[in-house]
Amino acid sequence: MTTIQPITANTTEPAAKAADARRFPDGFLLGAAAAAYQIEGAAHEDGRADSIWDAFSRVPGAVINADNGDVACDHYHRYRDDVALMRELGLDTYRFSTSWARVHPDGGPVNLKGVDFYSRLVDELLDAGILPWLTLYHWDLPQAHEEQGGWTNRDTAFRFRDYALTMHDALGDRVKVWTTLNEPWCSSFLSYTGGAHAPGRQDVGAGLRAAHHLMLGHGLAVQALRERDESLELGITLNLTVAKPVDPSRPGDVDAARRIDGQFNRVFLDPIFRGHYAGDLLADVGHLGLRDAIQPGDLEIISTPINALGVNYYHGESVSDQPATHPLGGHAPTDRPIRSPFPAADHVHFHSQGLPQTAMGWEVQPDGLRELLGRVHREYTGPAGVRMFVTENGAAYDDEVTADGAVHDSDRTEFLLAHLDAILDAIEEGTPVHGYFYWSILDNFEWAWGYEKRFGLVRVDYETQQRTLKDSGLAYQQVIRDRCLPATSDH
Repeated sequence: MTTIQPITANTTEPAAKAADARRFPDGFLLGAAAAAYQIEGAAHEDGRADSIWDAFSRVPGAVINADNGDVACDHYHRYRDDVALMRELGLDTYRFSTSWARVHPDGGPVNLKGVDFYSRLVDELLDAGILPWLTLYHWDLPQAHEEQGGWTNRDTAFRFRDYALTMHDALGDRVKVWTTLNEPWCSSFLSYTGGAHAPGRQDVGAGLRAAHHLMLGHGLAVQALRERDESLELGITLNLTVAKPVDPSRPGDVDAARRIDGQFNRVFLDPIFRGHYAGDLLADVGHLGLRDAIQPGDLEIISTPINALGVNYYHGESVSDQPATHPLGGHAPTDRPIRSPFPAADHVHFHSQGLPQTAMGWEVQPDGLRELLGRVHREYTGPAGVRMFVTENGAAYDDEVTADGAVHDSDRTEFLLAHLDAILDAIEEGTPVHGYFYWSILDNFEWAWGYEKRFGLVRVDYETQQRTLKDSGLAYQQVIRDRCLPATSDH
């Protein structure tokens, strides 16, 4: 079994490697990630009931092509083969999520068949020498809870704590790394304010209440799990960005960057690490519903100490209070109307920096990862003594299968190596980073984009469920084997 060890500098280097090959510190974890609804399928098998994504996928226009996760990558039935692929890649660790809707269907009693699936998956990972890294919530709230208010209902935070304890009852003897929430920004603002994700609401106050209750659920789960086992590695994963003004000399641009930073990054970082919401954030959004959600004692619970912070990073932002002459190429997946997910940034405009873009319309900005990790360490994790990991980073491109069945995804390979290079830059600057998870191990159901966008190191033919290791996967395999970046790479 792979265990988490503190990272240290390498003291030896294989003679076969060139002197300029960039090596990862000892103990640095190299892994990949996926999420339950995106890969499992078996949506109506063995007692599983609807999650909010099952319900949302049935809303006309919500998901491109009316796609859904009913089958997805059929990982529920093919998990042994998928773990064998992970072993072939040489992964140190695999970050997966458990489905609340499979474990507590309709928010009811424990579904033993659902729990058993995750127990078998964990055993398979351990037998392959892969560290299981469990995420409790990756957006698949049982629909029954949503019908009682979802995350806008304070009681959902307490039901989440109960679900966390159910999973610990089942897996706590074998799983030692626990992440409470994945990207609460998405499961609050993108989902309850912007309407782009399940449950598809478009209500500023609902998004703010959901964000606070997600944080409360996180704190309650950390407390409960800590009481069970003080040796557990407990944390949360946040999607974070680097927001910069287009023109630092323009007060409007500076304020735009402040708002995005506050309503994307600090709205979660500050309560977790500092036990309060920032004054400027409260001035912007407090009157819109956030203050009403906060009850005495909440922030003490939310700021319960954690061991690890997962940072998800895909791109940075260049923002202004002026419209962009050359706007970014990204667009909504369907024609369904959505609003800005930010509670109080309607006047903020996102500008292109003239960088290459992925198939999502996201600009490729690896140096932003170096900058972000340094800032988070200086201001949050370093003073708190919390270990930091990059728990998601990846790119969608329009892959093509060649006549020989291969996928020569050079853009994704370059993206992967450039971001690993940026992490090594951060480490050399004194930012301790303890691991990296590529998103994702498999092509999968990409939420409102359905099956249109492919992020995987492994191509999935959704008709046959055939898996094909892409060139990017082969490149990552070599990095993991050699514990260094290729000496000839130039990123």
